[in-house]
Amino acid sequence: MHRVVVLALDGVIPFELSLASRIFRATPRPLYEVLTCTLDGRPVQTAADFSIAVEHDASIIETADTLVIPAAHSHIEITAPELVPPAILDALARVRPGTRVVSICVASYLLAAAGLLDGRAATTHWRDADSFREHFPKVRLAPEVLFVDDGDVLTSAGAAAGVDLCLHIVRSDHGSEVANYVARRCVVPPWRDGGQAQYIERSIPPCDAEGTAATRAWALAKLSEPLQLDDLAGHARMSRRTFTRRFREEVGLSPGQWLTVQRVELARHLLESTDLTVDQVAERAGFGTGASLRQHLHTACGVSPQAYRRTFRVSEV
Repeated sequence: MHRVVVLALDGVIPFELSLASRIFRATPRPLYEVLTCTLDGRPVQTAADFSIAVEHDASIIETADTLVIPAAHSHIEITAPELVPPAILDALARVRPGTRVVSICVASYLLAAAGLLDGRAATTHWRDADSFREHFPKVRLAPEVLFVDDGDVLTSAGAAAGVDLCLHIVRSDHGSEVANYVARRCVVPPWRDGGQAQYIERSIPPCDAEGTAATRAWALAKLSEPLQLDDLAGHARMSRRTFTRRFREEVGLSPGQWLTVQRVELARHLLESTDLTVDQVAERAGFGTGASLRQHLHTACGVSPQAYRRTFRVSEV
């Protein structure tokens, strides 16, 4: 069974600490073992008015298939290698080659200061992005996205983006059917693309502005059709420019990007749960041709439709 080890450091934020246990233990059958440790096995104070006690010290990191490091507010003060506490460096040194390392929110500062993000793509909470970029210029920071999957190192933005990242990991490991099951159990959105924008402070649209939710629902029922921007704007009874602006304010993506994301998700579901041919899946998902589906799926997942189906075909959940 895949072992997830969560490293709780002093001052850990309780919400972030709970995410891995909550998500990875909600699968329809046991797929993950989740263990929580502190550096020395002793209780640590959280960012709230209570401390937590654990049963393990950092030695169990050596057995981890995935290491999750939740954030503490103090992590933003760790802006250089010499500021990383030696005990944390010792803990990170226990990570085996090939182990997946996950940071939630500003725990990315720890990974960056320890040199684990040099030359790699990563994200952090938008509020701290400027500071992060200043102190860690070797990191290819994506400051507005919800999470970044850079292979064996994954980083997320604040709080709820950690939920998105954990669900992304479940989906990558076991397919969207299992991830959607987990999302339903946890009563959270089943999927928000990592490239979706964080909720960065910006001017709020006027309260009487009509949103695009109804048009998005309409489009989801018509993904097999060749929807254009004019079709969407016309349904919303807005000009192209107004619709595009309001759509991006609400969703964080352009209409075209959002449609592609939804079509890829539908194609993945059909590949997992039906016997449709690749061309049939492409038609139903709105890609038109198998070649187009192959291109978009490879961009999103790095694999062909056939390889994706072999890996994630659902027999029973």
